Amino acid sequence: MKITIAENEKEFDTMAAWRIIAEMLANPKAVIGLSTGQTTINLHKIVGDIYRQYPFDISGITLFGVDEVTNVPRNYSGSCYTILKTQITDALGIKESQFLMPPTFSNDFELECRKYEVELEARNGVDLLILGLGKNGHLGFNQPETPFESTTHVSRMDEVLEARIRKETNTPEDKELGGFTLGIKNIMHSRRIILAAKGVEKAKIVREMLFGPVTTRIPASVLQLHPDCEFLLDADAAHG
Repeated sequence: MKITIAENEKEFDTMAAWRIIAEMLANPKAVIGLSTGQTTINLHKIVGDIYRQYPFDISGITLFGVDEVTNVPRNYSGSCYTILKTQITDALGIKESQFLMPPTFSNDFELECRKYEVELEARNGVDLLILGLGKNGHLGFNQPETPFESTTHVSRMDEVLEARIRKETNTPEDKELGGFTLGIKNIMHSRRIILAAKGVEKAKIVREMLFGPVTTRIPASVLQLHPDCEFLLDADAAHG
């Protein structure tokens, strides 16, 4: 288990950004999974800034989203597609064919889940996966008690997030919202993982994730078992 602690938030963001850049430079056909949230906003910007200053060939790179909100417009500002497009893929000039995202609407999400897995496997699987850490230990939309053998699926989302999305999108209560997400089994099949967590509010769950038992109660704890996972933390998250 590799734990890296940055001295401050700026160093954390820069280190995480360079992990992504390094993968692209080392592997011109890299398949890289990205996450949204407060943790990744600045590091995505830094990746774009580095690319603009020192452009390199990204024609063979594939970027994809770990998860997506279902039953909202894709152009909704809170959709993972729009967030990643705004924060990083447009800055890199990534083509739509190189940017894989789950659909936000479908008549058959189970089929879409299988198709998403097939598309990633067709590109030789996931080389690098960047994950954020939920305050309850969730990974993507894999909430506590999600089985470790889960594959790509549509999950419930936490009540606070759901309430916010309903308000922002004017989605009525009778319209189901969910989270399309790589399953924990898919996550564990990634060749390399970076779990990024920063801020004092993450300190308690970081400690449980790293040093507590491997349990579905804290989905991120399963990363203790991954052969190549780096836990990248800032000082606040590391010293809970």
